[in-house]
Amino acid sequence: MFSSIISGTIHGIRSHLICVEVDVSNGLPCFQMVGLLGSEVKEARERVKVALKNAGVPLPAKCINVNLSPADLRKEGSLLDLPVAVGILTALQHLPSENVENTLIIGELGLNGEVKPVKGVLPIVREAQKQGVACCILPKQNAMEGAAVQGIEVIGVSDIREAFAFLLTEKGEREKLIEPAKIDVCALFERKRKGVRLDFADVHGQQMVKRAAEIAAAGFHHLLLVGPPGSGKTMIAKRMPTILPPLSMEESMEVSTIYSIAGLLPPEEILLTERPFLAPHHTMTGQALAGGGKIPVPGIVTLAHRGILFLDEMPEFKRETLDILRQPLEDRQIQLARSTGNYIYPADFMLVGAMNPCPCGYYPDMQKCNCTPWEVHRYLEHISGPILDRIDICVEAAAVEVSDLTTHVIQENSEQIRGRVMKARHIQQERFAGTGLRFNTDMGAKDTQKYCSLRSAEKRLLEQSFRKLNLTARSYHRILKVARTIADLAGANEIREEHLAEALMYRAADYKGTGKEKERGWRK
Repeated sequence: MFSSIISGTIHGIRSHLICVEVDVSNGLPCFQMVGLLGSEVKEARERVKVALKNAGVPLPAKCINVNLSPADLRKEGSLLDLPVAVGILTALQHLPSENVENTLIIGELGLNGEVKPVKGVLPIVREAQKQGVACCILPKQNAMEGAAVQGIEVIGVSDIREAFAFLLTEKGEREKLIEPAKIDVCALFERKRKGVRLDFADVHGQQMVKRAAEIAAAGFHHLLLVGPPGSGKTMIAKRMPTILPPLSMEESMEVSTIYSIAGLLPPEEILLTERPFLAPHHTMTGQALAGGGKIPVPGIVTLAHRGILFLDEMPEFKRETLDILRQPLEDRQIQLARSTGNYIYPADFMLVGAMNPCPCGYYPDMQKCNCTPWEVHRYLEHISGPILDRIDICVEAAAVEVSDLTTHVIQENSEQIRGRVMKARHIQQERFAGTGLRFNTDMGAKDTQKYCSLRSAEKRLLEQSFRKLNLTARSYHRILKVARTIADLAGANEIREEHLAEALMYRAADYKGTGKEKERGWRK
């Protein structure tokens, strides 16, 4: 007999529905599986045989052939165990074929018949819902994750016997046996965060740095903080998520899909409703940053999608590791070529970097700084010019004065700053409605011509700055984007000279050590 079961698999970041075809016939006893299988899928044969035996359904001495279609798509992971087992039971006529029609089945089997949780449930269920699948059977631990997708019935099972009993039951009576998993997705976004939150009210002084952080948050611009140790760079960077616009429903699904595929979706979290904040250590490898591997998995740049990638002590990272960021910072995605195929991962993140002005960190205080020009040069060489050119805003964090720490002046909190950011975000939503753009930083060269028009006085200022600072074409457009964000925060329809001047003030060309006197500084 022949049976066909709907299942799914993950290829890179994309999900695909596949057809598990099973044929059981008389002949030399065998159990073969074909269809471009990964090592985990090949091992499913042994897991399925033992799980069925321990569930009370030993396989007969027949020829069992399993084909995973389409045959030219590589199948990886352990989520095909349960559909193969159900396909065999259907082909053996233990299950009516009409009871498994239009039903997605995924899950890993233990040798005792237990259905274990798997990765990538959310994107597969989303794909099934798009293609009109009515019901899906998932591991019980993944049921709530699948229930985040509206418009499809989600059933969680704990073992193969439970799945068998559910599929034997008539469709009108199934809810009495296992109640479908349900969740109010809108309530997840309304739920307030509990516990102690980081807040900008904790930051004393550093008004210029906080202003730069507000601009970066409003336009989703890349930000670099430069200053001595203890000046509050890391403190401010860690509070950046508290002033960013909240994730939309679509963005939450994107981020949750990435974490589901990577197997990093927290068990207590059905959907991620907060923007990611990743702060990897400087010993991180290039592969960890970009992603990939034998079975391609998302890297740090992809896990930071729609959120913040914070690189503390940026020059301590290897130069070749930092240079991997060139493509993601420009294209907002990363393309990996492997022997198993080409993979494109999303990488639309805000880069926030922090660094010292020299190896010891105390320049220009010559009483403390004892770095030689060569040491400074070697230290700063880790950040290449192309990386600096892709950073929109650079600001110096001066050493904090004791008067700032002892003052009793109430500082602005994150909610107040976020209110201004949200107003600027609302202006951008209206401006870019129907264009596919979200923030000012998403604009291309043609978009800046359309949305960042300048009057004659502003044009003269920008032309003079372009020649004097020896700017690149990329720098020219990034300055316009930052100026557009500053104008949005001010509620101005047009970019004025003061907006452009402030944007130019945040532009960093390079930082070098020269001469015996160590005359070095950010050229702005």
